[in-house]
Amino acid sequence: MSQQSQEQYQFIESILRQNLGEIGTIEDFQFFYGGNFNLAVRVKLAQGEYFIKWNQGDHLGLFQAESKNLALIASTNTIPVPQVLGVGQLDEKEYLVMECIPSAEKKESYWSDFGIKLAHLHQTTTSQGHGLDYDNFIGAAKQVNTWNLQGVDFFIQNRLKYQVDTALYHRKIDGATNETFEKLYDKIPSIIPNEQPALIHGDLWSGNAMVNQHGLVSLVDPSCYFGLREAEIAFTTMFGGFEKEFYEAYHEAFPILKGFHERIPLYNLYPLLVHVNLFGEGYLPAVNKILDSYLN
Repeated sequence: MSQQSQEQYQFIESILRQNLGEIGTIEDFQFFYGGNFNLAVRVKLAQGEYFIKWNQGDHLGLFQAESKNLALIASTNTIPVPQVLGVGQLDEKEYLVMECIPSAEKKESYWSDFGIKLAHLHQTTTSQGHGLDYDNFIGAAKQVNTWNLQGVDFFIQNRLKYQVDTALYHRKIDGATNETFEKLYDKIPSIIPNEQPALIHGDLWSGNAMVNQHGLVSLVDPSCYFGLREAEIAFTTMFGGFEKEFYEAYHEAFPILKGFHERIPLYNLYPLLVHVNLFGEGYLPAVNKILDSYLN
């Protein structure tokens, strides 16, 4: 074992002991990329399997927020998520320890069951409005969740405008693009329906939907808040989309308002702007195409 591997092994062992007590011998471990800014490992012990993530950069607070997000979804008893076993810091790295999700063959009812469970999650609401009691992250991008009684205004201020302002500050967009967004903000209230706040996963694409031991869905890596549920369904179309049974079952359980398909690109400006801020200007053509479609 190389010195680097030995150091990683000792780091993992220390985290496990801090959170599980006496662990015995590590029987096996396998490294993964836990997202774009984290490392992760699946560890097999005699008593079970565990999943550990830790960050490599200046993202302190990310896993503390993720732990809260997972607990929030778990509290609804609507859709399974992994149990958090520990969150903390070691050697100036923040880590998260979770149970490992055992996997089985996907059931035939996987997608329809997923759609129904997500609809039930979205029926979880709050009288406080749109937002959350704490800020969190989407990927490594900060997500500001200051409460707002109006969902459309929350979407404009806390989602689009925050990302646009960040991109402008870091010179990833120019002043002309910022002005175009200002014009869009004026139009959005006439396009997006002001629905009641819904608890959403917040980063729902196929990579964050796992097949569990029952052959059904478990969700990971949430970026929760109470917001417009249409934004979540729009997000699922970003990277190829889900199967039609998912959308049919969701709509039957919690019908989507007419005109949703015309609103999808507008909602997806948010994750696209997040990608601009995290990964660069290569995502700007998609942003500009959407802006043109709503303003021209």
